[in-house]
This record gives sequence, C-alpha cells and structure tokens, in this order.
Amino acid sequence: MSNQIPAAILLAVMSCAGAVAAEADPIATVNTFIGTQDEGNTFPGASAPFGMIQVSPIGSHYAGWQYTDKKIRGFGHFFLSGAGCFEQGGLISILPVTGTIGAGAGFAFDTSKPETFDQSHYAAAYEHQGEIGRPGYYKVRLTDYGGINVETSALTRVGAERYTFAGDAQAQILVNLGQATVRHRIIHSELKVVGDRAVEGSLEAIGFCGGSAYTTWFRLEFDRPFRAHGTWGKLKAIPGTNETSAAEAPNGAWFTFDTKDSRNVTILSAVSHVDAEGARNNLRAEGYGGGRPLAFDEVKQRAQDAWRKELASVRVRGGTPEDRVVFTTSLYHSLLQPLTGSDADGRYRGWDDAIHTADGWTYYEYFSLWDTYRAQNQLLAILRPQRARDIARTVVTIAEQGGWLPRWGYANYETNTMTGDPVTPFLADLWKYGALQDEEAKRAYAALKQNADGVPPRSWREEGRAGNPNYIAHGFVEYEKTSSKKKSMDVDQEHAASATFEYAQADCALALMARGLGENADARRWAARSGNWKNLWDASVVDNEHGGFKGFPRPKTIDGNWYSPKDKPYLPSSEDGFHEGTAWQYQWLEQQDVPSLVKAMGGAEQTHKRLDVFFALDKLLADPLHAARKEWVMGAYDYYNQFRYNPNNEPDLHSPWMYTLTGAPWKTAVVLRAAQTLFTDGPNGVTGNDDLGTMSAWYLFSALGLYPGMPGTGQLLLHAPRFEHVEIDLAGGKALVVDAPGADGRKLQYIEAAQIDGRSQSKVFTDWDTLRHGATIRYALADKAPAWGTHVADLPPAACPNTPVR
Repeated sequence: MSNQIPAAILLAVMSCAGAVAAEADPIATVNTFIGTQDEGNTFPGASAPFGMIQVSPIGSHYAGWQYTDKKIRGFGHFFLSGAGCFEQGGLISILPVTGTIGAGAGFAFDTSKPETFDQSHYAAAYEHQGEIGRPGYYKVRLTDYGGINVETSALTRVGAERYTFAGDAQAQILVNLGQATVRHRIIHSELKVVGDRAVEGSLEAIGFCGGSAYTTWFRLEFDRPFRAHGTWGKLKAIPGTNETSAAEAPNGAWFTFDTKDSRNVTILSAVSHVDAEGARNNLRAEGYGGGRPLAFDEVKQRAQDAWRKELASVRVRGGTPEDRVVFTTSLYHSLLQPLTGSDADGRYRGWDDAIHTADGWTYYEYFSLWDTYRAQNQLLAILRPQRARDIARTVVTIAEQGGWLPRWGYANYETNTMTGDPVTPFLADLWKYGALQDEEAKRAYAALKQNADGVPPRSWREEGRAGNPNYIAHGFVEYEKTSSKKKSMDVDQEHAASATFEYAQADCALALMARGLGENADARRWAARSGNWKNLWDASVVDNEHGGFKGFPRPKTIDGNWYSPKDKPYLPSSEDGFHEGTAWQYQWLEQQDVPSLVKAMGGAEQTHKRLDVFFALDKLLADPLHAARKEWVMGAYDYYNQFRYNPNNEPDLHSPWMYTLTGAPWKTAVVLRAAQTLFTDGPNGVTGNDDLGTMSAWYLFSALGLYPGMPGTGQLLLHAPRFEHVEIDLAGGKALVVDAPGADGRKLQYIEAAQIDGRSQSKVFTDWDTLRHGATIRYALADKAPAWGTHVADLPPAACPNTPVR
C-alpha cells in the first residue's frame, strides 16, 4: 500500500486548512462594501472602532458613495455609517490627479476657469477589480490620470492615505474644502499652508437634515515636501498663495509633487471639533512614533490589529462562508459608532459650545437614538461595557451641559430628527445592563425625569417631548398635520399616534428604572402613564382590505375626537399620525403590557392571525428563502400606506418576537429565517439604512439566538440561532456560549428544548443578570414546530401591568 496521500484528498485538506486560516483572521471575513448600495448608506473606506475620523471615497450619492457610482470625486475625512438623511460627511475632500495647472488652453486645470476645480468636473473613474474593503484598510485604483492606486487607513483620531502614481506625469493633490458629499453644505472654510509639507484649516458645515452649523478643524501632513502649490476660490486660482478662505463658495488648494524618485505620496490627517490645536495634538499623539510620523503601513497594521481584537471577541462556528462574512461584517458595522468626540488630550466641545475635558473617559458624539436604542445599544452594553459606560456618561453630560437630553444628537447640537422619546429606553437599558451605577445612575435619572415630565423652553433648540402637555393632561399627543410647535426637522404633534405609543413605552422603561432606584412614587406614576396607548386604540376601526381585523391605533385631535381624513374613512394602512410607518406597524410597539394588547386585539388566536397576515406567514412557510422579498415592504423609504412587516425600518423591528411574547415562538423562528435572507454578502446586503449599526446589530441578535426584550427589563428573548456554536467574550474573562447542534440557516428550525448552564429552560426568555458573569445556552432544534414556549407560564410577565384607561 502506498504511503502517499491521494491528490484529491490532499487538495481537500489544503482547502480546509486555508478556510481555517482565513477564519482565524476575522479581518478576512469582513466585506466593507456590504450596505453600500440600495440605501444601506454604509461607507467602504477606513475607520477605527468608534473612530473620530474616516477616510472613504465620495461619489454622487447623498450619503457619500454607492457601489454603482461611476466616478470618485475625492476621499473625505468624516462619514456616518448607514444614516438615512443627507449631510453625512465627506469633509476635506482630497483627490490625487495628474496634469499641469496654469492659465489658458493646454493646462489640465485652468486657473482662469475655477469650474475646473469643481470635484464633479475633475472626478476620477475607477475600477472594482482589485478593490479592497477590509476593517482599517481600503484600496482602489483610479483609472483616469494615467492610473493611480489609492490606499486609506485610520486610527481613532488619525487618518492615512497613500497615493501611488504611474509613470512620470505631474502629480497633484487637490484638497477641496468647499465641497463634501453631494448634500453636505459647507458654509465657511479656510486653509493655511504651513511650511513645505503641511496644511491646516477649518470648515463650518450644516449637519444632518438641514441642522445647525458645526466646525471641524484639521491638519494634513505630507511625507515629503511639495514642489509647488496654490489655492483656488470662486473667481480664480492663484499659484503660490498660502492662505484662502471663503463663505459658501469654492475653496481649496493644490500641491505638486515630483514622481521621479518616488511615485508615492502619503498623507497623515487629523481632525478636531475643539480647535486647531486639537487637530495638531491628535496628529502628534496618534500619528507619530519614536518622534517621527508613522509610515502608511504602520498605520494600517495598528488599525487592523485594533479591529482584530474587536472582531475576535465574538466567534462563530457553523453556517456557510457567506453566513460568516455577513455576521462578522455586521459586527464591524455595529462597532463603528457613536464616534469618539474627545481629543487625545481629553478636551471636547460640549452642547453649551464651551470646551470641557473628559478626564479618564471618552466623550462620544453622533447619537441616532431613535434607531440604536432598539438593538445596537444593548449589543454594545454586552460586548463593550466600558464603552457603554462612557456612552451613558456622555448622554447624561449632554443633558447637564446643554440643558436637555438629546434625541438625535449630531456633533454638539440637537437635530430634532425623528420623534418620540428614544433617550429614555436607551438610558434605562444602559442602567439595567450595568453601564449606569451609583452617582451616574442618579444623574441620569434626574435628567430623564426632567425630560419625561417637562418640555424644553420655546427659546431652546431641543424639542424634547413636545407633546407632553396634552399627553400628561389627557393621555395622548394631539395630532396636528402641520404643527406650529415645530422648531426644526420633526415634532411629535405631526406624528402624534406613534409618539403616544413611544412615550408610553418609554414611561414603562423609566418606571422600571425608578423602581430599581427606590423612587417608588415616580415608578407608580410612570407605570400608570405607560397605559396611555389605550387612549388611541379605536376598537371600532375595521380593516376590511386586510383580513377584517377590528381595533387599531388611531390619532386624536386636540379636542379629543378621532382624526378622520377628508372625504374618506380612516384606514390603518394610512401614514396619518405615524412617523415612517402606519398603524399596522406601530400596533406592535406595546411590549410593556402584552396581555392587554392581546385582549384589545380579541384574544391570542386573533392576535396570531393578525401577525400571520402582517408577516404573510403562509407564504414564508411555503418559501422561507425567497418570500420575504416578494411579500414584505422592500423599499428603504416605502414607509407609507403599508400593512406588511417593514424589515427596513425601526418601528417594527421587534415585532417578530411578538409571536414569542404571545405563546407562538415557532412562528418567530419562521419570520427570522425569512428576514435573515435579506442580509447578504454583497453591496445590497443590508436591509434599508443601516442606521449607525442598528440593522447590523438586529441581524447579530437574530443569528445569535437572543434578542433584547422590553427596554428596562434586561430580558433577552430566546429563539433558534443560525450558527451551531457561538462564543462571546464578556467582562472579567468570562464568556457567553450559545450551542445549537445542527443549526442550519438554510432551512426552518425550531427550539425543541433549551438549557442554561445545564438547567432546563422552558421559559422563552432569560435576563442579563443570569448571563453577565458567563453562561452556556444550549438549544436542541427540531424541523417541526414543537410545544416549547407555548404555555402561558413560559411567557414573561407584563413589565407594567394593569395600566388604567383614562
């Protein structure tokens, strides 16, 4: 018998070894292009975990760049990941080009024609072949200008770019301050050339959904001297000038480099929201080592090592290669924000516009609370407790320095984007998950109490709970289709029905926190208010178009009458009174007292029938891998006149678990398998806007077999996971393990039995206190729906039960 290994077996062994090696480096299982198409609004470029600076391409899309863009206009130095509004970054747009700069015909850039310095004019074509998008590193080849290779990387406060030119063409670096992403307005900018290898300046931009102005200071350092330079403005470009400033107008500079000795030009960059010295300090603190600037490859190595540490803290086994890429990329997207806001010296610009210092902790910025409170917040509390503590401290500090809690905080101001009261469940969960303790918890509680019982003064920018006067007095927010109370982007009265449901849920979360802190009188008052959703439940409404179900949420006007549109009956599939949704989606936003909701819907059987229609369950059972795209709401912005589940948007993200909360967990498993098909290894692989990691965090929880329940309870609802084995590193060297032998995301599977640390688990939920010090959850899965979790005793009790109706 021969001792040689057959070639086929050897090849198989080598392939397996290669797969193991690839899995050993989590960097290799992240695809940063996921979500860069179909309004996912992620960016493919480089960022550190929770980084202050990002270096990524700018195209023609309002969010920055999308995969089908034909040209790259520049590489910007600030981006949000997955937000749904315009004005999301692209600041300090830099593009390498070739060609001569001068006045008249024959020059690639004509100084007498400032339109030649418009980034839409000089944008470069590029190719996807050879393009790389990995954590901490991005690479692309520009095919214009003789071919230029671009690489970017980023540490927490320092970005790096390396441009490699081809041939001996004249190399130019264009630094454009007057333009950013397509809809990010720059209302003032200034630049100063410092010596022969640095430039610094500032720009003032209008941020997010037409919000307030904020200033970013920056410093750029080249790795070698430039041979020539100049600046451009609205009227002309001037060679040799060292300074330029402009209002809302073209403004920028060019830098010329010789390529005979070296074809590479490397730039280190830093930004600050504090001042020019802050940008300089950030560059010195993180961009230098041993008294010298870091080389590009050193930055890349440090950036990717940081990401390896972050991503290696959650390990999965099983699933397909695509499953693992989607999972790890979702983890990556979940760990991008909020963004670091304090400089290397701890200074930050507060919401009072004064400079403060975070001593021994990190101050954060950019809080999309209406989104992140539903999944990403709890994920960070589990995976990154220290960051969660600093995030909680930041939000409380915002209230103390600015006067009120935020709702959608951008830089150092409130945008008033979205409605309701998301900050209350956000902080209540951070308290329950241990991120707010002792004095910090008391500070948070004081700010939450002010927010829950009051309204910001009219002269303040913040809307807060603008609907509180009528809500507190009469139990509902009054509907005004066009409200005079609106200060900026959104106001609760224009979305009064959804705001009432959101206030009510927030009231219960705050009641739970109050009870835990011994504030029992407040707890009773807010628990009672959490039943205010009932005041907008119209038991007479029948939806004859979609199953004949009776009883739906419906807005009321200030006089207490039900709202009715002109010349037609009220329809539960109408958007009137609801923010980015309809009564069909918002009827499920009542996790605080599910038994009362079931009663309002006519009992458990009718509730399940209503859920079945909402999810098109019969179609999911018949075709679980394809039906979601055919039956559910699929457009990222198709919020209106819908009666189906909208997996692209936040209001009904939790609704698959309403089956679990009402005694039919096997149906939750069906919905989750269908929803997971919407997350793929491709540019359109995120459903809807990723919303600063919210959709990615939702996917992670759905794949792990756990989902956060009612805010403030610390409950985690159990469901069939996608992977056979998951290990999650916890604080103190502990681990949370989820085992599910035979788990296969390509088919329907149900929980037949469950154990936690070897003890049988018949209930459909556990809590964070049970898991926080390490635990093993083991699921036995079945191919047919079993009885597990279907008994009343298996369900969680109402968090705020028996709430009265006014």
